[in-house]
Amino acid sequence: MLDRNQIAKRISKELQDGWYVNLGIGIPTLIANYVPEDISVVFQSENGILGMGPFPFEGEEDADMINAGKQTITAMPGASIFDSATSFGMIRGKHIQLTVLGAMEVSDRGDIANWKIPGRLVKGMGGAMDLVASADNIIVAMMHTNKRGQSKLLKSCTLPLTGVRCVKKVVTNMAVLDVTPNGFKLLERAPGVSVDDIVQATEGRLIVEGDIPEIELD
Repeated sequence: MLDRNQIAKRISKELQDGWYVNLGIGIPTLIANYVPEDISVVFQSENGILGMGPFPFEGEEDADMINAGKQTITAMPGASIFDSATSFGMIRGKHIQLTVLGAMEVSDRGDIANWKIPGRLVKGMGGAMDLVASADNIIVAMMHTNKRGQSKLLKSCTLPLTGVRCVKKVVTNMAVLDVTPNGFKLLERAPGVSVDDIVQATEGRLIVEGDIPEIELD
């Protein structure tokens, strides 16, 4: 199965030259480390930076330069720093071509739950609500199952929803899947993972057509 960095590296292949891209907390933040050399993209973080770079080397961290997940980051040449109202104006104005988010659950209709587990204290939904309401292209980076081995790709989400029918693609440690009106469509499988493994690990509707290639990371 893929590890967190390999999931991020696979999603980096979805980037296109000239795009503005928002990276959510968790696995998505790793994508900035894997931008293909032949394209130029600009990463946006909703706490107020346009031109976010990869994580800094140890010893070069700046505590005032952080992403939405409170992790220290770098800034690319020409980066801009601004208030969150301006940042959310970019998001709500649909000026971001791709949003990559983590999730606790995704339904086969494209619903996403990624902000709250009942009974646990959270400060609020944060920027995810605006991102899923405004973005036309959302990719989710997540683990295929939870720690108990239960599927996180479901017929219906059990946790409070962040957005409805908004996810376009899911990349997990087991597979790459499109979200279609008829359910998850299996596109690629992780090296060493069989189609049967993915079928067993997916509760939601799963479409398997023809031979399913392995994910290529190089």
